[in-house]
Amino acid sequence: MFLSADIAKLLLRLSVGIMMFFHGIEKIIHGISGVKQLTLNAGLPEFLAYGVYIGEVVVPIFIILGLYARVASVFLALNMLMAIFLAYRGSLFALGEHGAPVIELPFFYLVLSIAIFLLGSGKYSVNSK
Repeated sequence: MFLSADIAKLLLRLSVGIMMFFHGIEKIIHGISGVKQLTLNAGLPEFLAYGVYIGEVVVPIFIILGLYARVASVFLALNMLMAIFLAYRGSLFALGEHGAPVIELPFFYLVLSIAIFLLGSGKYSVNSK
């Protein structure tokens, strides 16, 4: 019974971490000019845009490994809140082309990061607890 809970935690961590890491790789390859522009448009200093590298490259690695996954998931949640704030201001309740809310993906990552925080990293992690 407990084994399946630990496998579920591993699956959750790997899914969130790997998929978010792909977002980070895209930022490494193509840069963060779009994030910088969103940051400036919100009246925030441009240097805050570089936090996306922490939230989408470093944090996912910690989550994948289960290394301080709870702490890392808080950083991911903050990253997703900033993404929602910067990219979807004024359109939080708008529907996209296929009928889903436009904030669907960052909101989903936000909820999953909260789940990781609440559940912990499980048995199959670097610092299992």
